Amino acid sequence: MVTVEEIKAKYPDADAWQMGDSPELASELADLIKKGTKTASCGSFASFQQEDSALRIGSYNIILDGQNVPVCVVRLVSLRLVCFCDVTEVFARKEGEGDLSLQYWRKEHRRFFTREGFFSEDMELIAEEFEVVEVL
Repeated sequence: MVTVEEIKAKYPDADAWQMGDSPELASELADLIKKGTKTASCGSFASFQQEDSALRIGSYNIILDGQNVPVCVVRLVSLRLVCFCDVTEVFARKEGEGDLSLQYWRKEHRRFFTREGFFSEDMELIAEEFEVVEVL
């Protein structure tokens, strides 16, 4: 099994992280990314403002599963600010979750952001799109 340190030797500026808010969700989302089903994600703008490292187009990220095992490396290809209420069917499909519908996306992301501590229909999100560059 390859380690984060070994991957960082190939992608020196890459950050390693999990998606979601539980080990189960992290593993599920990592698998969707590895398969190429999930090519986008989002987070609250407020959360991104509290992060130590800034996102930048072209940067590499090491996606970890729920056990912190590296699954793949992705490259950020698009980054934009969008309100929750303005997320489109196209973006929801790129998120790759559930039945790929905007209705499913809204229901599950409303639940996620509520668990995170804040939800509003007009909350600002950082919407990012990425491509898998290496499956580990």
